[in-house]
Amino acid sequence: MSSQYRIIAVCTGNICRSPMAELMLAEAFRAKRLTGAVVDSAGTTAYEAGRPIDPRAARKLAAHSIASDRHVAREWRPEWFGSRELILALDVDHYGWLRQAAPDRASLAKIRMLRSFDPAVADKDALEQGIEDPWYGGHTDFDTTWDLIQASVPGIMEHVRAQLQGQDGQHHSNNQHNAGQRVRSIS
Repeated sequence: MSSQYRIIAVCTGNICRSPMAELMLAEAFRAKRLTGAVVDSAGTTAYEAGRPIDPRAARKLAAHSIASDRHVAREWRPEWFGSRELILALDVDHYGWLRQAAPDRASLAKIRMLRSFDPAVADKDALEQGIEDPWYGGHTDFDTTWDLIQASVPGIMEHVRAQLQGQDGQHHSNNQHNAGQRVRSIS
């Protein structure tokens, strides 16, 4: 079994919510030395493909010392159902789109609402776990997006840690063999 646990965050255009989630998770995994986690992101549409992250999202990330200048938006590819262990939908429309596109039961089992890892809404229906698109708003909408993603980060980290332990029976973060591995974003 692979020593990597691959996560992808999915929103509409891949310029606001999903790259924020990608980069926030990658930074959290790096800070906690949780090796083996690889994070990327994509959009359900090609509307923004090839474009950089929204400047307001970049500004919010930069305020927390998270660089986003290398992000380039891209559209979801069907083969990622097979190559990702966890598929995080940022809003209910992405969740529905991914579930409809999933080719099999194994792929369906990988799809989760990102906020299903937030203890404040984990027991709620998926319809109540979405993060609205901040693109239509202003800086405060990006603050809200940050806060909602951030509330889910510890739960996602704990889930990934448990999954990685299940793969080899030990903490990757304490494994000398993996000490040189870096958690990275692959955008």
